[in-house]
Amino acid sequence: MDTFLSGRTALVTGSTSGIGLGIASALAAAGANVAINGLGSDEQIAQAIATVKAAGAAEVRHFGADLRDAQQIADMMAAINAWSPLDVLVNNAGIQHAAPLAQQPVQKWNDIIAINLSSAFHTMQATLPGMAERGFGRVVNIASVHGLVASKDKAPYVASKHGIIGLSKVAGLEYAAAGDRASGGVTVNCVCPGWVETPLIEPQIQARIPAGGNRDDGVRALLAEKQPSLRMSLPEDIAAMVVWLCRREAHNVTGASLPVDGGWTAQ
Repeated sequence: MDTFLSGRTALVTGSTSGIGLGIASALAAAGANVAINGLGSDEQIAQAIATVKAAGAAEVRHFGADLRDAQQIADMMAAINAWSPLDVLVNNAGIQHAAPLAQQPVQKWNDIIAINLSSAFHTMQATLPGMAERGFGRVVNIASVHGLVASKDKAPYVASKHGIIGLSKVAGLEYAAAGDRASGGVTVNCVCPGWVETPLIEPQIQARIPAGGNRDDGVRALLAEKQPSLRMSLPEDIAAMVVWLCRREAHNVTGASLPVDGGWTAQ
């Protein structure tokens, strides 16, 4: 394994399960010390720490900030900086609530915008100046195909994901000239997954298995309307894209939104 992030520190929000845990583990395998953030039982958090540690991180710490609360985010970022200044920031945390716009609860709108978009603003504001001073930094925001196209009944989610793509473009421009090719520079990008195979969507797969069919038939039925590849990505696939963006060779990839969507947004 190429441990090119050895001696560097990464924060992945929403990393106690799913895509975030996959990203945290992949960064650990590349040599990074990892700060994980996310909610869950003590047992789930302990398991996440153990998983990331086993992947190769010399040190793993959990920070439990509620990302709806700007002060908790500020306290988390100060605590992480006191431990080790961040070289890699992955804003992965996200929630969704599907309902028609007219029936969308206002509190759900507020929570989704806070976690999916505003929290990334706060973490980036706390992190990017230090990255620029040191000449190296990688911000990867996990957006979605819904940052590029829309679907019905997802107004706050689509708004938040379009917003984080816009935020990332601005930050990418502002920090494009920081550092140099030798130091690696400072880049800000979005990864835009389509369907990703996580436990959260298993009920949707099971609900679409036709009579006499199997799980693969359920997956194809679920994806048929949107994702031409008819196969899902794995969390490890998204993580591999994030890790590549952290490489020195990616110093000129910034302000980009990279779909991993089986052709969804090519249509």
